[in-house]
Amino acid sequence: MNRTDDPFDTYLLRVLCTLIAERSVSRTAIRMNQSQPAVSSALKRLRAIFNDPLLTREKNVMVPTQRAIQLAQSAQAALSALDNLLVSDEHFDPATTEQSFTVGMPDYLAPPFFAHVVREFRRAAPHARIVAVPLSASFNYEQALSEGSPDIVIGNWPNPPEHLHLSVLLEDDVVCVVASDSAYAQAGKFDADDYLSAAHIVPAPYSRDQRGVVETGLSTMRVHRDNRVSCPYFNLAPSLLPGTDLILTTGRHFANYHAQYLPLTVLDPPIEFPFMRFYQLWHPSRHRSASHVWLRGMLTAAAQELRTLRDMHRK
Repeated sequence: MNRTDDPFDTYLLRVLCTLIAERSVSRTAIRMNQSQPAVSSALKRLRAIFNDPLLTREKNVMVPTQRAIQLAQSAQAALSALDNLLVSDEHFDPATTEQSFTVGMPDYLAPPFFAHVVREFRRAAPHARIVAVPLSASFNYEQALSEGSPDIVIGNWPNPPEHLHLSVLLEDDVVCVVASDSAYAQAGKFDADDYLSAAHIVPAPYSRDQRGVVETGLSTMRVHRDNRVSCPYFNLAPSLLPGTDLILTTGRHFANYHAQYLPLTVLDPPIEFPFMRFYQLWHPSRHRSASHVWLRGMLTAAAQELRTLRDMHRK
């Protein structure tokens, strides 16, 4: 929730909860679309209010105090209660609704995510419909959201539009996927020079205006990789790796899923990429709709499947 859309001015409580979850001022600033100085100032005010350091630094890691953990739990409960007050009083019952919901989504989320959505949707709303529409470089998702279809767009672009509402589904680290019989897999690692000179498989972008995390990271370092093979779909790319020397750079949850079914090896990249942040976006006009709140909650719950995949065989 943007601060200007918050009639109860719960900004400090939201900063507190996000700080305890992220354990980082910089990541909290990104997640809340705030500047780092603004979040640092808020932390200073919170420390004064509660007379507690809240976060302390230990070996270059921010660790919450016991008091901070207790406060965050209470704050989250209070925020949930306040958010419920702002939900419209429209009658909405998932069990009886015949409403149609549309979600714009790419295929860089592993299939268990949408499988979970479908199972829960059929269980909770058997008379409703859900439509998944694909994203592409020609699809203007900002205009589509403002026009009312789709209801939600899922993305992982580093700089989502500030005028849209956002909630994070998953934060994932970047990994490399290679064929299990490749020289890279046999060595168990490769250096930055090997990575940049190797042949890469790169799925087509989903947006005209947003570059992905990998391309953005490489651009920041002023280096580039050899995009030797391009394919139209993310879910196709892993199947093209076996028997080749190609590298696919993607999120860990996606890599771990496909490594269960194909002869693939997941390696840590020799270059430090930013975290991938997968989130759902929606237009402010839908923010307080009871049916939309229900849909967002279902998508958020389904993201647990992605977190499970991410943690599988994690090094």
